[in-house]
Amino acid sequence: MKRDIHPQYKTTRIVCACGNEVETRSTCGEDVLKIEVCSACHPFFSGGAAKLVDTEGRVERFNRKYANFSLQPTKKKAS
Repeated sequence: MKRDIHPQYKTTRIVCACGNEVETRSTCGEDVLKIEVCSACHPFFSGGAAKLVDTEGRVERFNRKYANFSLQPTKKKAS
């Protein structure tokens, strides 16, 4: 087998924006990984009780874009 071809597998701390911290092992190369959403604050895992974390404004942009959208069919004028 070839030597020194595999990345280092070391202890890494994952820190979520909600404050949750998890210690695991990873080959990412960083001592601390910062993430925006984890299983403690994601609505799927928390039963929808957690607030939505939207750091890039995607939800607001979506709501503005489709604010006037309606699922009701438009009525055509009789000719």
